[in-house]
Amino acid sequence: MRRPRHLDLPNAHAGHTAHFTDYRAAEVGSVTISPDGPVEAGSFASHTLVFTAGRFGVDDTGSLRICTRQVSDNGRPQFTDPKAPNYVTAEASNGAKLVLEYNPKLAMRPWSRTITVTVARGFLSPGDTITIRLGDRRGGSPGMRMQTYCEARFHYLVLADVFATCNWALLPEQPNFPIVPGPPVRPLAILPTRRAPGEPFALLLRADDRWGNPAVLPAGTHRLRASAPVAGLPESFTWPEGARALRIEGLTAGAAEVLTVQWDDTPSNPMRVAPAPLRPYWADLHGQSGETVGTGTIDALASYARDLAGVDAICHQGNDFQITQEGWANFNRAFDAFDRPGRFVFLPGYEWSGNTALGGDRNVIFPEAGRTIRRSCHALIEALEDEATDALDARALHAALRAEGRPVFCIPHVGGRYANLHYAHDRALERAVEVHSDWGTFDWLLDDALAIGARVGIAAGSDGHKGRQGASHPGASQFGSYGGLTCLLAEELSREGVFEALRRRHHYATTNAARIHADVAVRLANPAALHIDDPALGGAADGSAAQAIMGDILAGVTDDGALFEAEIMAGSPIERIELRNGRELLDVIRPDGPPGKRLRVVWEGSEYRGRGRETSWIGEIGVGGGTTWGAVRPINRFNLDHRFEADATTLRFQGVTTGGFQAMEAPLSDLDGVLRIETGLVKAELPLRDLLAGERRWEAGGLGRGMRAFLLPDAAPSSMRISRRVALRPGDNALYLRATFEDGSVLWTSPVYLLR
Repeated sequence: MRRPRHLDLPNAHAGHTAHFTDYRAAEVGSVTISPDGPVEAGSFASHTLVFTAGRFGVDDTGSLRICTRQVSDNGRPQFTDPKAPNYVTAEASNGAKLVLEYNPKLAMRPWSRTITVTVARGFLSPGDTITIRLGDRRGGSPGMRMQTYCEARFHYLVLADVFATCNWALLPEQPNFPIVPGPPVRPLAILPTRRAPGEPFALLLRADDRWGNPAVLPAGTHRLRASAPVAGLPESFTWPEGARALRIEGLTAGAAEVLTVQWDDTPSNPMRVAPAPLRPYWADLHGQSGETVGTGTIDALASYARDLAGVDAICHQGNDFQITQEGWANFNRAFDAFDRPGRFVFLPGYEWSGNTALGGDRNVIFPEAGRTIRRSCHALIEALEDEATDALDARALHAALRAEGRPVFCIPHVGGRYANLHYAHDRALERAVEVHSDWGTFDWLLDDALAIGARVGIAAGSDGHKGRQGASHPGASQFGSYGGLTCLLAEELSREGVFEALRRRHHYATTNAARIHADVAVRLANPAALHIDDPALGGAADGSAAQAIMGDILAGVTDDGALFEAEIMAGSPIERIELRNGRELLDVIRPDGPPGKRLRVVWEGSEYRGRGRETSWIGEIGVGGGTTWGAVRPINRFNLDHRFEADATTLRFQGVTTGGFQAMEAPLSDLDGVLRIETGLVKAELPLRDLLAGERRWEAGGLGRGMRAFLLPDAAPSSMRISRRVALRPGDNALYLRATFEDGSVLWTSPVYLLR
């Protein structure tokens, strides 16, 4: 019996492999595709695949498999309604009867989404054909909804089982075509959030299409206008032909409380121009390329993050059980090739992807390339020559990393698996937890960390699989959130500077890739011992201080209270700021001013912690009793396939939440009527005037799942300074902010730990 061959897949030449028969594979048959030109991301298209049987024909009950990657958000194929989207047909040239089926998790990861075309009656002779129309328009279908993100070489993986043995051969030439951005609809102007007077900085300009892909702007002249003098900033410029982004470097400015740059009609995020010992650098420390389960190459991923997303630092986190030794060498090549201190930092790393029962997902991050990869298993790697370095549970991983005696960090996170901190947590290695990614928002993971006494900072990333690290739109797949960023407060932009910021927990996190300035200071009357490492590890103090910034640990605190001061400055109005001490909510701070007539209704939460955590929301929200509303605005609506249709009194909507929230907002004609909510999880009715007394919430089970309604003030500021005297309790105090903004983004500051 012939052993299945270990075959490298396109887009995965160095990362992982999959099993197919190699028996005369070149003679099994061939496949062509038409058309093969560029297709706009998220558009409807029709493609015809023609399989021509080779020298063996296709036996009775033989079959073809047409696979797409598991992260692809192509429309779900259907075979029954010729007028509906995503209609797929198949015909044999000799009249053989064919049966079509679809299974989203049939073939081997990462090519799991599979259409199977079975010869159910009859057979094919050599030269006979099967014609598969993906998005057959002959009956009125608009076509197949293509994936919503760009890919230089999108292709269908076509396999053939011509002997009816359920042993498929990969056809030698695979059909492919490029997926390109649509027209630009969302301009973005991105500044650093803080720089010193006279210190050079850059302005990044880009415009995304409706699915979050940076688009090519048409030729034309654009204007720039700064709120304060900026040396080197042109008043006008011509967009470079074919460019998807433009970086204007070498800018400098004098001291300014708030500096913004207006690009035509689009304002940038605000920037503070003032001296500071630490500079903010924006990072996405969690993404995957097509060498594992993502999209495109690691080089394309790094180029996107640097040139289009405009982040300062990234870390690649491929699933360990898919990374061969050859793949790890290729990744290490890319880590060093793209790392340029002062411009762009590429931290080496991988995702330890153990089952939840054995600790769950951790990002392993190194300060230099060439380190040992310690896998959670060899599930998709046949070669076992390095099996001795595996770490099969999180405790073994921690022990092995500590034994190396070299710098390394682990960041527990929630992905397909979630980090089980109750099973394993290492105080030296795990100095942060990731609370947000494309997968959703996970305050409960921070709650888990605080519950076990961990002293961690707060991070966010994308865990993006669509090749868009640093600006990671979720598209139309199971990912429900726009990816986040971690703002690292560092002395310099280098691997050493980034690692020191992580070591000291000097960072904060945002969702939706929002660039928000945040500053926190906690003041004591009496100095206490300052620790960089968790004092529970038994090390000596690193000095003493009566003032701390986010991430600091002060032990032996004798004060009964502390002064908590913070400043937040964003490009969107502030909806609320929560001041927290560990797992306790101390205060909810809202902008001054009475509630106005802007209604916001929120739906949020998840089903539970693991896979399948998505909560589907379908229903209506409306006003009655003579009240009407103006234009209804969606908040955090990323999947444009989901319904969101409103008239003067009623919104009919569909949404998905995975721990975070979605919302609607509308200006009301008056408050004399009633609010009505009708969904599968929440049904409610209340007088609108009741909302003048404050927010109303309706629980819906699950994990933080429910709906809320409240009134926003007529206008709210986008910056606030906070000063609160906080009573300290015995033991640990972990003081931090969680802020929500009207555009749907959220910010967390890493806690200041005061140990009494």
